[in-house]
Amino acid sequence: MLARYVVRRVVASIPVVIGVTLITFLLMHGTAGSFVPGLALNYNLKPADVEALKVGLGLDRPLWVQYLDWIGVAFIMAKVGLASLLGGAGNITPGILEGNFGYSMTDGSAVAPHIIDRLGPTIELTITAIIIGVLISIPLGVTGALRRGSKIDSFLTGLSVAGVAIPQFWLGLMLILFFSVSLEAWGLPWLPSGGYQSPFGGGDLLDRLVHLVMPALVLSFVYLAIWSRYTRSSVLETLAQDYVRTARAKGMNERRVIYVHALRNSLIPLVTLVGLELPGLVSGALVVEVVFSWPGIGLFAYQRALAYDYTSVLGLTTFAALLVILGNLIADVVYATLDPRIRLA
Repeated sequence: MLARYVVRRVVASIPVVIGVTLITFLLMHGTAGSFVPGLALNYNLKPADVEALKVGLGLDRPLWVQYLDWIGVAFIMAKVGLASLLGGAGNITPGILEGNFGYSMTDGSAVAPHIIDRLGPTIELTITAIIIGVLISIPLGVTGALRRGSKIDSFLTGLSVAGVAIPQFWLGLMLILFFSVSLEAWGLPWLPSGGYQSPFGGGDLLDRLVHLVMPALVLSFVYLAIWSRYTRSSVLETLAQDYVRTARAKGMNERRVIYVHALRNSLIPLVTLVGLELPGLVSGALVVEVVFSWPGIGLFAYQRALAYDYTSVLGLTTFAALLVILGNLIADVVYATLDPRIRLA
């Protein structure tokens, strides 16, 4: 049943992917049009040279041919001998269907290898932040629910509001100012202010961990604030259910009632939030990666956006959309694992 459900979800996701790619492509084209980054740096280029560059980048083709070429349909049509239907579109390259997310407008390199190269550091940062957020937010949420209206609950509520209200870039800068600048000035052990590893003699586990501490804490602070409130609300709702009252009436231990019966069902909304953090591999960690110079996908997207490399941004946006669909699918599958009442139809 699980395999059949996954196949059905994948098939149902195809129109969503097509719609996302089409809308994103049209928006990007409407924003950038046939602009070629870097032309302003060389005022000696003749109009013929500019046109030659646009031809080489495929910007002279009709818009629908550019779209088919980008998603990979044109490449498949060319392989089966249907290139004539594209009206002599010229050089056809592999697209998204072949695992290629386009080519950079600045250096001509494929976008997919850049994503793969930076995916590891971003996964490392995001997964670490998610683990920290889950391990801390669940106990905080349960504590707030069990001590509803107390001073501890009020403090946790204030902490959650602060986690949402405090900008990530400000929190990151404050941590750098204290743990990097101030501690080093005081002659105490300090943390590196940025980067993935030390440039000289670094790269071992301890070196990677000390570089990971501050970015992961900043990113997890937002997760912790939101997830603890969801856990609190969900636990309060679950504790009011009939089966919880029945378990208590039968004399079941209170700890077992809370952590076995109530908490398991309360985690279902949290699964949704954690599953939807997959797109954060691209967008959620962008601010943190920029502040700490973390060489991940977010920093790459920021740098390419500043360089007007809209084809790279287009590929990254599509990659994020695919992660959203994957995250929803994973969340639905975990639903059924946590709650036997949910069936994969």
